[in-house]
Amino acid sequence: MGGPRATVRITAGAEADLHAIWRRRLAQRGAGGPDGAEALLDDLVARIEGLADHPAKGPVPPELESLGTRQYRQLAHPPFRIVYHLTGDVSGTVTVLVIADGRRDFRALLEERLLAGGE
Repeated sequence: MGGPRATVRITAGAEADLHAIWRRRLAQRGAGGPDGAEALLDDLVARIEGLADHPAKGPVPPELESLGTRQYRQLAHPPFRIVYHLTGDVSGTVTVLVIADGRRDFRALLEERLLAGGE
């Protein structure tokens, strides 16, 4: 990639999300194999790292767009959703805020974690 890259940072809340996802997958399927905890963690981290080259690629989460909030974006890694904020232009900073299972009540989660001021 020849252009400027964004800086990617992960909040403590998103780090905790990753750890919880890894623990659940480890308990369900073990560490190894193509659907194990390590492979899932590697896939999620690769998606997050890819934001350095393409920070504006994800759409606005529909739950937030319906509230008129457009400063957040998301990437999907079904069933997980990675919600982030881009500060500045494509060479700015991407801050990953939430990594969660999209099958849960995502609107309530986003309101709690993003709109109420928490990370």
